[in-house]
Amino acid sequence: MKIAVMKFGGTSVADPEKIARAAERAIAARRRGEAVVVVVSAPGEMTDELIALAERVTPTPDERELDQLIATGEQVGIALFALACKARGADAVSLTGPQAGIDAVGGAGRAQIRRIRTRNVLKHLKAGRIVAVAGFQGLAPNGDTATLGRGGSDLTAVALASALKTGRCEIFSDVKGVYTADPRIVHDARKLKKISFEEMLELAGAGAQVMQARSMEVAERFGVELHVRSAFHNQSGTRVVAQEGSMLEKAFVSSLALDKSEVRLTIVGVPDQPGVAATVLSALAADGIPVDMIIQSAASQSGVNDMSFMTPKNFAVKAKKSLEAAARRLRAERVDLNDQVAKVSAVGTGFRHSPRIAATMFEALAQSKINIHMISGSDLRVSCVVDLKDGESALRAVHKAYGLARGRR
Repeated sequence: MKIAVMKFGGTSVADPEKIARAAERAIAARRRGEAVVVVVSAPGEMTDELIALAERVTPTPDERELDQLIATGEQVGIALFALACKARGADAVSLTGPQAGIDAVGGAGRAQIRRIRTRNVLKHLKAGRIVAVAGFQGLAPNGDTATLGRGGSDLTAVALASALKTGRCEIFSDVKGVYTADPRIVHDARKLKKISFEEMLELAGAGAQVMQARSMEVAERFGVELHVRSAFHNQSGTRVVAQEGSMLEKAFVSSLALDKSEVRLTIVGVPDQPGVAATVLSALAADGIPVDMIIQSAASQSGVNDMSFMTPKNFAVKAKKSLEAAARRLRAERVDLNDQVAKVSAVGTGFRHSPRIAATMFEALAQSKINIHMISGSDLRVSCVVDLKDGESALRAVHKAYGLARGRR
C-alpha cells in the first residue's frame, strides 16, 4: 500500500472554499491509487482566537485547561475536511491525535511525540478511507490531550510519515515554497528549488514561518523528504532534502529570516563570578522557558556585567518573573524587558568557509544606519537583533547585499 501524507496549514483551510480545494487534492491522490493521510491544522486564526478568548476569561490561563481549549481548533478542521471529502463522494474519517494513536509526553503546550501506534490509521486506510488527523496534539500519559507547541501540525505530519514509512511528506500552505526571504516583505525574493535539512532547521530556528524546527529534526533523523508547496497552485514548490554538496557549496547564503515574535530580557549588574550563568539559566529551565541568543558583556571595573536573552513574547511575563527571582538571589541591579526588537538572520553554508560572508551582513546594516543590539552565529547562521521599527528595512538591505533577488543567480 502506497501511502501519501499531506499537511494543510491553517491558511489552507481557512474557509469552506479552501477546505473544499484541499479535499479535492486528497481525493485526486486517492484516485491515483494512493492511500491518503491528511494532517489538518485549525482553520485560519482559530488558535489565536481561542487563546484570546481564554485571556478574556483570565489574564493567566491555566496551562492544562488552555491545552484542552486550543486542541479543539484542529478538531474543527478535521471534521470539516472529512465532511468535504464525503460531500464529493470520497469516504473519509476524522481522527483526533489520541484517536490516531499519537502518544505524547511533556508539559502542556510543549509536549513531545513519544510514539505513534498506527493500527487505527492503517485500519481506515485499508478500508479505502481518507484519514484526516488533527495536527498539534497527542495523548498524555494521564489521559489528557496535550498540544505540541506552535507549528505542531508540521511535527504531526512528519512523525506520521515516519511511522507509516512513506519516506516523504507534502506540506501545503499559502506560500509556493521556501524563499530567499519573506516575499511579502522582499518583493523580489526568489523561490528555492531545494534546500538542505540543516539549513531549513536553522531557518525554522531563526523564526521563518515555514516549518516548525522540531519537525525538521524528525524529518532529518528519519529520512523523510519534504515538499513545501502552495495549497492554491499545482506547480512544484521547494524540496527539503539531505545535504547535496555539489548543490549547496555554491550557495553561500540560501535564505534570510525576520522574527518579530521575541523579546529581549537583560539582567543588569550581575556579579562577575563563577556559577552566575548556571544559576540564571537553571531558573529559566526550571520554568520551561525557551532561550535564544545568550549574550554576556565584559565585566566592568566594579566587577559586574549584564546578561541578555531572547525569548518568545508569550513567555515574556513568565521569563521576567523568573529572572527577577534569580536577580534577587544574585543581588543584581534589575531586569529589563524590551519588546520592540526584531531578529534578522542569514542562513547558508558560507559562514563555515569565510568570515567575509558575515561581514557583508554587518556592512549592509551599517550602510542603512541600522544599529545592532545583539549578534550570534554558528556554522550555518548569523543573527542580529535590531529595533523592531528597522526589522523589515534590515531584511531588504541584507537580501540586496547578498544578491539573492530573482534573476541574480
